Amino acid sequence: MSTGTSLTSWGAIRLVASREIMTRLRSKSFVWLTVVLVGAVVLGGFVLNAASSSGPTAERVGVTPQTAPLAEAIEATGSTLGTEVETVDVADDAAGEAQVRDGDLDAVVTGTAGSPTVVVDTELSPGLTAVFTTLAQQTALSDAVADLGGQQTALSDAVADLGGDPAQVAGDIATAEPTVRTIGEPSEFDPTRYVTGLVTGILLFMAIMISGQLIAQGVVEEKTSRVVELLLSTVRPWQLMAGKVLGIGLVGLGQVALVVLAGVGTALGLGLVDTSTIDLGTAAVWALVWFVVGFVSYALLMAGLGALVSRQEDVGAVTTPVTFLMIVPYIVGVSVAPWAPDNPLVVWLSYVPLCSPLLMPVRIALGSAETWEALLALGLSIAVIPVLVWLAAKIYSNAVLRTGARVKLKDALRTT
Repeated sequence: MSTGTSLTSWGAIRLVASREIMTRLRSKSFVWLTVVLVGAVVLGGFVLNAASSSGPTAERVGVTPQTAPLAEAIEATGSTLGTEVETVDVADDAAGEAQVRDGDLDAVVTGTAGSPTVVVDTELSPGLTAVFTTLAQQTALSDAVADLGGQQTALSDAVADLGGDPAQVAGDIATAEPTVRTIGEPSEFDPTRYVTGLVTGILLFMAIMISGQLIAQGVVEEKTSRVVELLLSTVRPWQLMAGKVLGIGLVGLGQVALVVLAGVGTALGLGLVDTSTIDLGTAAVWALVWFVVGFVSYALLMAGLGALVSRQEDVGAVTTPVTFLMIVPYIVGVSVAPWAPDNPLVVWLSYVPLCSPLLMPVRIALGSAETWEALLALGLSIAVIPVLVWLAAKIYSNAVLRTGARVKLKDALRTT
């Protein structure tokens, strides 16, 4: 067969890919879909920011009869530092701790005014940490002055005059911190990682699903219009399929990159994430890598199965098995993984090719996957791609020129 001998393999693939890229970029539906996705991510960021910043912002701190003299100083220090603090009188330590457990109070100050202890559920908020640290430093300063006999001269001069060490006193003041006691179990749930993992799973599923469907629909459209016969007079069937996958894949990658950049930029710009607990850059890069692997894997299957039918209404029937393969890891990724990223089902499925692209990036975003795990899953997925190329090319080559009735899969797999 001499078809396609006028072009090198790469030249033929590049020709088809260029045609697919220009077709998609000129498509109003594709452009509007990209705009909608980017807009939804940015708008979602603003909505999340508005929701997280709405409502009362005052920190509620309980004081017992023994620590009540500190109430005025706590509120004044909070006002100075820009943290609104409301002090609430409680009957005793036990009553205050009960309100902390119930969430009615953010903290309760127990002990005595001279030696207070801040009791919290799991951790002291950043705002209250600054307030009580400042109070501790003020107390340390007052104690240092009192030890010097109440002199009103500069602290360092007074210390030196009395034979003390100014550096030591200054160090004691600088390192002063409140005594904090927790009464609840520390929570391993991280809202930032949860949202990032959830968004990553949803975004990748939508992107791979939409791009894969475009492949299948494009194959059927060319069969129906008989354009494929003209194309195959210049290129070989496998070159046509590879070019379609490459072209639509590049366009899809650009679309995903825009959405990811919009999401990362919005999150960083609005301060929605704590960069000390998650590396958004790493999560974004891994998301793009897994999109490429996932798209190639599923697009090859979609292209091969799409060649079995000649009508658009039949596409769903032949691609249902592939769609099911996508939905299973997707559901696990957005319903189980965010709450239990170390669940054995999540972990083991994240290594399985065709499941990895929808699960491993979620685990990475959640911080539950080590680098070696991600690389192992990536290697396994890439190793399967040559098998998918062979399988899809065989089905596509044997079925793409058959019009009319649906071609049976076993017939398309027969050697011709």
